[in-house]
Amino acid sequence: MGTARTAIFNWLFARQHGGSFILRIEDTDRERSRREFEDSITHGLRWLGLEWDEGPDGNHGKEKGKYGPYRQSERVEIYEKSLERLLREGRAYYCYCTKEELEAERQGLLAEGLPPRYSGHCREQKTPPHGKSPQVIRFRMPEGIVEVKDLIRGTVSFDMNLIGDIVIAKDTHTPLYNFAVAVDDEEMKISHVIRGEDHLSNTPKQIVIQRALGFLEPVYAHLPLILSGARAKLSKRDMETSLLDYKARGYLPEAMVNFLALLGWHPTDNKEVFTQDELLAKFNLKRVQKSGAVWSGEKLDWVNGEHIKSLKPKELVKRIREFAKEEKRTVADSASFEKIATLEQGRLARLADFFDLADFFFSLPEYEAGLLAWQNDTPEKTQHTLEESLSILRAIPQKKFLRDTIEHALGELIAREGRGSVLWPLRAALSGKKASPDPLDIMEILGHDETTRRISSAIEKLK
Repeated sequence: MGTARTAIFNWLFARQHGGSFILRIEDTDRERSRREFEDSITHGLRWLGLEWDEGPDGNHGKEKGKYGPYRQSERVEIYEKSLERLLREGRAYYCYCTKEELEAERQGLLAEGLPPRYSGHCREQKTPPHGKSPQVIRFRMPEGIVEVKDLIRGTVSFDMNLIGDIVIAKDTHTPLYNFAVAVDDEEMKISHVIRGEDHLSNTPKQIVIQRALGFLEPVYAHLPLILSGARAKLSKRDMETSLLDYKARGYLPEAMVNFLALLGWHPTDNKEVFTQDELLAKFNLKRVQKSGAVWSGEKLDWVNGEHIKSLKPKELVKRIREFAKEEKRTVADSASFEKIATLEQGRLARLADFFDLADFFFSLPEYEAGLLAWQNDTPEKTQHTLEESLSILRAIPQKKFLRDTIEHALGELIAREGRGSVLWPLRAALSGKKASPDPLDIMEILGHDETTRRISSAIEKLK
């Protein structure tokens, strides 16, 4: 979800400024990188409508998002050239220290109350130590202060003396993240890097590598972390594990983009529901906050519900049917499906809710007879009002069985017995639920025969 939020901010910024939105899979850690992780990212971005602008096949701007992203695992030759240059110029060197030696050094520093950093033991090795082979390639860290001019956080300073010589590759064929990113940003002409706050500590390391290679430095913007309701860093236990899990629960992509954009950014007014075009018009990195953004499932449901309410009837039906097909849910065929969807529209927080809220239109669920009684009405009174209602409804011709006609026909009974005493039993008889739409609307959709059949069954329950 954090990846999706970051992508949205990058996409909005790139589109606003006529730039390119580039998708790069940073898979230098081969043990932790799997194609299914990449597929989850690309499928999620396509679902959100965030199409990237170029790929390694050179189709820049032709078919946005239709080709593969850049993969660092496929760019090893590019990294090799820069690695060899750093080694040749003495800005990087081979380190022969074993894991055991490094751990002993680390524990010693901690015992003295010092920050753990590499001592530079192999910095001045002219020849390989006897019987040892290179373990990694380290970057010769310059001394002094590195300032990061961040668009969100202002100027942030780092003392490079506290960091030590960092590992930039396992060997010339296996670069690590910070080095590969610095080379890619130059090769891809990256002007702006917008990413999570958790990457802020990596930024000075990338800057010194860029400077060593004579590269231009991008402009950085580090987004606030997404926090749980308790204002702790959000964990997978606090939410679904994947963006696509939310798709499977019936959230609209435009609502998810809207909600994620509000995690850390706020407009100049109090408006909270935005179309994609409205976000593009209003988004501004200057209004991104420094403090953490609190995740709220309730807020997401509200935003999604507002977007569902804005759908036109035919679009709503289309979305429900597409959702049902993808999630292998059964949608009963009905000539009144559009009316049913429109009637339930205001109660939907997610598309998945439709199947729980509107199932009674297609098949009446089992319910207890006690559900039929309004407040303190006796079973006898409930049965009597249902029988009178049934008699009135049966007299209405099928062709005139419409909401206004039904309401007019029941008017005298409602005035005499009370609105709740008449309409509540009808609601329960027609839906089998405590909560449902107006019974007059339900009757018009069900039609004359199904309405009277269900009321007759309710009367039998009371008997």
